[in-house]
Amino acid sequence: MAEQILEKTDEKAGAKSSEVIDSASTHSSLDDRSKHWITRRPELWAFYVYYIGNNGLAGFNFGPSQFQNLLYLAGYDPDEAPFTSACGADSGCVLPFLGKTRDINSIVLLTNGISFAIQAVLIISIGAWADYGRWRPNILIFWTIVAVAVSFAWLGVEDPSKWRAGTALYVLGLITYQMTLTFWTAAFPGLARNLPEVKESALQVVDDKKSEDEHANFESIARNRVSNVAFAVCSAGEVLILAIMVGILKGLESDESTENNTRAFSVLIAFSGGVWLLCAIPWFLSEQRRPGLALPPGTSLLTVGFKQTWIALRECMRLKQTFLYLIFYFLMGDVLNTTVTVIGTLQNSVVSYSTLQLTYLLIVGLVAQGLGIYFFWLVQKQFEISTKAMLSFNVFWIIILTIWGLIGVHTDKFGFKHVWEIWAYQVFYGLMVCPWYAYSQTMISEVSPLPQMFLFFSLFSVVGKTSAFIGPFVSSAIITASNDNDNMPFAFLFGLGTLSTIFLALVNVKKSRKECEEFVIAEARRDAFRTDVI
Repeated sequence: MAEQILEKTDEKAGAKSSEVIDSASTHSSLDDRSKHWITRRPELWAFYVYYIGNNGLAGFNFGPSQFQNLLYLAGYDPDEAPFTSACGADSGCVLPFLGKTRDINSIVLLTNGISFAIQAVLIISIGAWADYGRWRPNILIFWTIVAVAVSFAWLGVEDPSKWRAGTALYVLGLITYQMTLTFWTAAFPGLARNLPEVKESALQVVDDKKSEDEHANFESIARNRVSNVAFAVCSAGEVLILAIMVGILKGLESDESTENNTRAFSVLIAFSGGVWLLCAIPWFLSEQRRPGLALPPGTSLLTVGFKQTWIALRECMRLKQTFLYLIFYFLMGDVLNTTVTVIGTLQNSVVSYSTLQLTYLLIVGLVAQGLGIYFFWLVQKQFEISTKAMLSFNVFWIIILTIWGLIGVHTDKFGFKHVWEIWAYQVFYGLMVCPWYAYSQTMISEVSPLPQMFLFFSLFSVVGKTSAFIGPFVSSAIITASNDNDNMPFAFLFGLGTLSTIFLALVNVKKSRKECEEFVIAEARRDAFRTDVI
């Protein structure tokens, strides 16, 4: 790879980007192995379908709701003697946890932080394996199987007395969900880069039929299309799954008693796991095992993750635009993850942990999510708006979300404290906030060097998980320090979100392309990264 980049760079006097050069070299040589990696429709749709299964219902929606439900049923009124008075709608609710009596919302946030801390360690340790050889598909299969097993394990946790087991499953559910999402997302750059139309566009640049900037914009739109279609397909599939769940809940008579409602949570989580496994099989069978980097000299699979993280962080310092976006991603990722968690705890208590009502809310939210992502994509495609501009527009509405929660610090009229607000939140979140998950990931590929794309995706994943456990820890401490005011964390989240926008505004994507091109050429001469044929 290093030699290919240097040869083509010399021929074009540095005028073409490394990704264009690589594509042209591959095409002109008619290498059969390179032809083999072209992204065809069946593989692309298998990629989309996997995401229908890995939709978060088990680990990110119903799992957390069941966990909080068990805490509420097992908890007691802090104004009475311990365990003598059950939690009520108008009273607090506490439990002893990690050596201290805590509000159950604080427990959820603290456990969430612990989960994200574990994820950060795992991603540093094994996240790098996505870059090397053909390991990534095997890792995704492993974590998917574990995630499905955790989903079925919830069937054994239907009594409030088992809330400690629920804690373990909650942590495992979040870990497996995020790990599978990380290794699934890692396939995205290769799929987009190997689309036939993207390869053809690269050849047109080499043949001087298209400018490099035109190709870069074309490839950016292609990446956004893959990312947004994946989210839209997931939303549509998830709505269908939730519609089936409504039938399951009716059959279980979930609203007839607290016991039925608690059991229904576990059944829905297990059902989600079963659907996940079915949706995963096509991707496991269809994905092409594209070669990645070769292991650097003197490293093994046990040590390469730590070395890779250090190298990526070191190199990121040399890429100014990448580093600016890394700071933004760290801060805003923390804001959004924690905001969603805080609102989720408020939502669960407002609807009294009703599985049926939570399912209806999710249906509304997912319909809005599908419409929001697709509408964002249509507007971007129609007016050829940059990824950064779309992301900036999206971030504005995330900050509005924190402002609404902040209003509830000193009033009970607003701040996610009423059922109507929860319904409005689901619509707002789907339409205006969910596009973050597509555009923030696409933006990583806009500011990262192509040959080391997985390396930088891994770095951003580590940074994202690091920020994700800081926010819940801080928010948990804020709730405890403010006499269990569950809205107080929004003050911290609003300030942090506002600060993060400054770093996004400073990112210059055009400069980033130049920095990345120079970086790749320098690294090729230094032979810091070696690859197989891609």
